[in-house]
Amino acid sequence: MVVESSGYEALIEYFVENLGSFSAAGDKVGSETIEDLVHELVASQIMTICDQIKDMPQTLRFKVMSEADKVVADLEEILSSVWKQKPTYAQINVLEEYIGLVKNLFDAAVAECA
Repeated sequence: MVVESSGYEALIEYFVENLGSFSAAGDKVGSETIEDLVHELVASQIMTICDQIKDMPQTLRFKVMSEADKVVADLEEILSSVWKQKPTYAQINVLEEYIGLVKNLFDAAVAECA
């Protein structure tokens, strides 16, 4: 659906190009970790997708959730060295932008399947 697509591969490359913000010094923000932030952002985007299509078939909904879990797992692998740390503003911005772009891939894939 999404994770095996060329669009997702391009987004992973884009994310890797922005990894510098995860090694750069900066003031840590808030009380949640990068892990918490990623889970929150992905869950929020998936809820938005499901809310946009109220009559989404349950099998498609489960497929979307399964794919979202794979996105989180990929980010955990890429960010393993900082996964349990608090994020900086720059890291939050990168994650928000990236996960927003991933949501766009989901939107396109769901529209195709629905």
